[in-house]
Amino acid sequence: MIARKFWLYLTWRVTMVLGLALASSIATFASEYRQLPPAAPASLSADWLIHDAARNRLIFFLPGYHQPAHAYYQWVQVSRSQSFPLSFAAQRGLSLFLDNQLIFTARSATTYSLDLAHLLPARLPAGRHLLAVWQPDGIPALASFSGVRQGSSTSPSTASLVGQAQPRLPGPQGQSVYLSLLLVLGLSYGAVRTTYQPGLARIFQLDELFGRGSDQQAFLSKPAFSLLNLLLVLLFALSFALLLTAIHTDLQNLPFLRRFFNVPETAIVARVLLYTGIITAFVFGKYLFVGIMAYIFDLLPLVDIQYREFLRTTLLAGLFLPLVLLLYLSLNNAFPQSVAWAASAAIGIVLVGSVLRVGRTLHHHASLLNLHLFAYLCATEVLPLLVLLKLIVFTY
Repeated sequence: MIARKFWLYLTWRVTMVLGLALASSIATFASEYRQLPPAAPASLSADWLIHDAARNRLIFFLPGYHQPAHAYYQWVQVSRSQSFPLSFAAQRGLSLFLDNQLIFTARSATTYSLDLAHLLPARLPAGRHLLAVWQPDGIPALASFSGVRQGSSTSPSTASLVGQAQPRLPGPQGQSVYLSLLLVLGLSYGAVRTTYQPGLARIFQLDELFGRGSDQQAFLSKPAFSLLNLLLVLLFALSFALLLTAIHTDLQNLPFLRRFFNVPETAIVARVLLYTGIITAFVFGKYLFVGIMAYIFDLLPLVDIQYREFLRTTLLAGLFLPLVLLLYLSLNNAFPQSVAWAASAAIGIVLVGSVLRVGRTLHHHASLLNLHLFAYLCATEVLPLLVLLKLIVFTY
């Protein structure tokens, strides 16, 4: 009897010890080896990942330390019952992937608003997914990726289709900066007008622009490079740069320009100054381009006349650009499509009008029915016009 009780007591003690050890080992195993993965953010953050090919893993992207890449990644928590609004600026061809499955492709360069919850493929469960942003021929504008209001996301019927998210023009960012620069622009025009009133009257009179009198011939005989013309070109470049920056025309996506300049989209003043320098260099660099083409076509006597007419027409058309910018800043939120067409038309008039006016002036000195002169006009005016229309007007 005593032996039986002893064995029962011993069995109970052993069972207790084994049970405690098993529970302790389970708790230790769960705490050390079965930790839950870190929760993915419910919205996008400023931290992006890039692929480290050497180690075959994703690492944090550090601007200034890592070279820019075509693809960037971020872990997101997507649920079908909870909207995931997203707004971003995209160039044509930018694509979004969830777990390597294509969910969106930008068909034109503009700003898009969409809902990742509606774009989640049916075969993917709700939860943590890897979002990939890929730009095949450039670098995505990561600074433009942000959340938007719930009411601005796309509808479920359209968001489920690839590339059907509704585009919208971006609202004007930093209106105070644009208004301040516009004020500086207006004061500068006023100072130039006060100092060089006779010269401005010769350039900015419509009757001289469309006439053929002695005044017009006198203007075409004036030097193209003067202090007044230099100041007016700088003011034209500043007004054009303000408009391009406001409508988010990202000239930095050009591969050649991207090698030397990398200005963030939020740095408005820096972008305006960069575009001002580019436009100024283009206006004055065209004289060298026209001179080279005229030498090739043996039409050197037409260089000065052609460039002076281009310069006068461009400067006159540039007077209306600040008005277009004011229209954009005041009406973009209410009538985005109408303002977009107005901005496109204004830029198109500046570019196309100068080419038409130059062609008319050259026709007065040598008939454009001459195939040789017509080919020269196409090489110096029409082809650059097509390139500029592609880069500026048809990219946003």
